[in-house]
Amino acid sequence: MPVRKANAEWKGTLTDGNGTLKSETGALDGKYSFTSRFAEGKGTNPEELIAAAHAGCFSMALSGAVTKAGFNPKSIFTEDKVYIEKVGEGFKITKIEVSTEADIPGIDSGTFNNLVEETKKNCPVSQALRATEIIMANVNLKS
Repeated sequence: MPVRKANAEWKGTLTDGNGTLKSETGALDGKYSFTSRFAEGKGTNPEELIAAAHAGCFSMALSGAVTKAGFNPKSIFTEDKVYIEKVGEGFKITKIEVSTEADIPGIDSGTFNNLVEETKKNCPVSQALRATEIIMANVNLKS
Protein backbone atom coordinates (compact mmCIF):
# COMPACT_ATOMS: atom_id res chain seq x y z
CA MET A 1 0.00 0.00 0.00
CA PRO A 2 1.24 3.52 -0.69
CA VAL A 3 2.53 5.90 1.94
CA ARG A 4 1.36 9.50 1.48
CA LYS A 5 3.55 12.47 2.38
CA ALA A 6 3.22 16.17 3.00
CA ASN A 7 5.48 18.70 4.67
CA ALA A 8 5.28 21.96 6.53
CA GLU A 9 7.76 24.69 7.34
CA TRP A 10 7.19 27.46 9.88
CA LYS A 11 9.36 30.58 10.07
CA GLY A 12 9.27 33.02 12.96
CA THR A 13 7.29 33.31 16.15
CA LEU A 14 3.88 31.76 16.67
CA THR A 15 1.87 34.96 16.21
CA ASP A 16 4.08 36.87 13.77
CA GLY A 17 5.55 34.02 11.73
CA ASN A 18 4.21 32.19 8.71
CA GLY A 19 4.55 28.86 7.04
CA THR A 20 3.95 26.71 4.01
CA LEU A 21 2.22 23.38 3.60
CA LYS A 22 2.96 21.14 0.62
CA SER A 23 1.77 17.73 -0.51
CA GLU A 24 3.90 15.33 -2.49
CA THR A 25 1.53 15.44 -5.49
CA GLY A 26 1.48 19.22 -5.66
CA ALA A 27 -2.28 19.29 -5.06
CA LEU A 28 -1.55 21.40 -1.99
CA ASP A 29 0.98 24.19 -1.91
CA GLY A 30 -0.33 26.81 0.46
CA LYS A 31 0.67 29.41 2.97
CA TYR A 32 -0.61 29.54 6.51
CA SER A 33 -0.26 31.85 9.48
CA PHE A 34 -1.56 32.43 12.98
CA THR A 35 -4.43 34.50 11.59
CA SER A 36 -5.34 31.96 8.87
CA ARG A 37 -5.57 29.35 11.60
CA PHE A 38 -7.08 31.13 14.58
CA ALA A 39 -8.87 34.09 12.96
CA GLU A 40 -10.05 34.92 9.44
CA GLY A 41 -6.70 35.67 7.79
CA LYS A 42 -5.77 34.64 4.25
CA GLY A 43 -4.22 31.25 3.69
CA THR A 44 -4.92 27.67 4.59
CA ASN A 45 -4.68 25.85 7.91
CA PRO A 46 -4.38 22.30 9.22
CA GLU A 47 -8.05 22.17 10.25
CA GLU A 48 -9.23 22.95 6.73
CA LEU A 49 -7.06 20.12 5.47
CA ILE A 50 -8.47 17.73 8.08
CA ALA A 51 -11.98 18.75 6.99
CA ALA A 52 -11.14 18.09 3.33
CA ALA A 53 -9.48 14.75 4.11
CA HIS A 54 -12.39 13.53 6.20
CA ALA A 55 -15.08 14.75 3.79
CA GLY A 56 -13.32 13.05 0.89
CA CYS A 57 -12.83 9.81 2.80
CA PHE A 58 -16.39 9.83 4.13
CA SER A 59 -17.99 10.34 0.70
CA MET A 60 -15.87 7.60 -0.83
CA ALA A 61 -16.41 5.15 2.05
CA LEU A 62 -20.17 5.79 2.07
CA SER A 63 -20.25 5.08 -1.66
CA GLY A 64 -18.51 1.78 -0.97
CA ALA A 65 -20.93 0.86 1.81
CA VAL A 66 -23.96 1.77 -0.30
CA THR A 67 -22.65 -0.23 -3.26
CA LYS A 68 -21.91 -3.23 -1.02
CA ALA A 69 -25.51 -3.02 0.24
CA GLY A 70 -26.73 -3.41 -3.35
CA PHE A 71 -27.44 0.18 -4.39
CA ASN A 72 -25.86 2.38 -7.07
CA PRO A 73 -25.17 5.86 -5.73
CA LYS A 74 -25.45 8.73 -8.21
CA SER A 75 -23.71 11.26 -5.98
CA ILE A 76 -22.61 11.82 -2.39
CA PHE A 77 -21.66 15.31 -1.21
CA THR A 78 -20.07 15.74 2.22
CA GLU A 79 -19.06 18.90 4.07
CA ASP A 80 -17.05 18.88 7.29
CA LYS A 81 -16.68 21.67 9.82
CA VAL A 82 -13.67 21.30 12.10
CA TYR A 83 -13.84 23.33 15.30
CA ILE A 84 -10.64 24.53 16.97
CA GLU A 85 -10.96 26.27 20.31
CA LYS A 86 -8.78 27.69 23.04
CA VAL A 87 -8.64 25.11 25.83
CA GLY A 88 -6.51 25.93 28.84
CA GLU A 89 -3.15 27.25 27.71
CA GLY A 90 -3.41 25.85 24.19
CA PHE A 91 -5.77 24.97 21.40
CA LYS A 92 -7.75 21.80 20.73
CA ILE A 93 -9.85 20.46 17.91
CA THR A 94 -13.05 19.95 19.89
CA LYS A 95 -15.43 18.47 17.34
CA ILE A 96 -16.07 17.74 13.70
CA GLU A 97 -19.55 18.27 12.27
CA VAL A 98 -20.35 16.27 9.16
CA SER A 99 -23.17 16.99 6.72
CA THR A 100 -23.81 14.65 3.84
CA GLU A 101 -26.32 14.61 1.01
CA ALA A 102 -26.72 11.64 -1.27
CA ASP A 103 -28.67 10.73 -4.38
CA ILE A 104 -29.14 6.96 -4.21
CA PRO A 105 -32.07 5.53 -6.18
CA GLY A 106 -34.11 2.87 -4.38
CA ILE A 107 -32.59 3.14 -0.91
CA ASP A 108 -34.86 3.76 2.09
CA SER A 109 -33.94 6.32 4.75
CA GLY A 110 -33.45 3.69 7.49
CA THR A 111 -30.92 1.73 5.44
CA PHE A 112 -29.21 4.94 4.38
CA ASN A 113 -28.94 6.25 7.96
CA ASN A 114 -27.50 2.92 9.14
CA LEU A 115 -24.88 3.05 6.38
CA VAL A 116 -24.04 6.66 7.31
CA GLU A 117 -23.44 5.65 10.95
CA GLU A 118 -21.37 2.64 9.87
CA THR A 119 -19.28 4.90 7.63
CA LYS A 120 -18.81 7.47 10.42
CA LYS A 121 -17.20 4.72 12.53
CA ASN A 122 -15.28 2.89 9.83
CA CYS A 123 -13.90 5.26 7.19
CA PRO A 124 -10.10 5.34 7.58
CA VAL A 125 -9.91 9.07 8.37
CA SER A 126 -12.72 8.78 10.95
CA GLN A 127 -10.71 6.02 12.60
CA ALA A 128 -7.61 8.24 12.65
CA LEU A 129 -9.64 11.05 14.24
CA ARG A 130 -11.25 8.95 16.99
CA ALA A 131 -9.94 11.24 19.74
CA THR A 132 -12.30 13.94 18.42
CA GLU A 133 -16.08 13.82 18.60
CA ILE A 134 -17.57 13.38 15.12
CA ILE A 135 -21.19 14.54 14.88
CA MET A 136 -23.55 13.91 11.99
CA ALA A 137 -25.01 17.42 11.80
CA ASN A 138 -27.17 16.96 8.72
CA VAL A 139 -27.97 13.83 6.73
CA ASN A 140 -30.10 14.29 3.63
CA LEU A 141 -31.20 11.63 1.19
CA LYS A 142 -32.36 13.02 -2.17
CA SER A 143 -35.01 11.30 -4.32
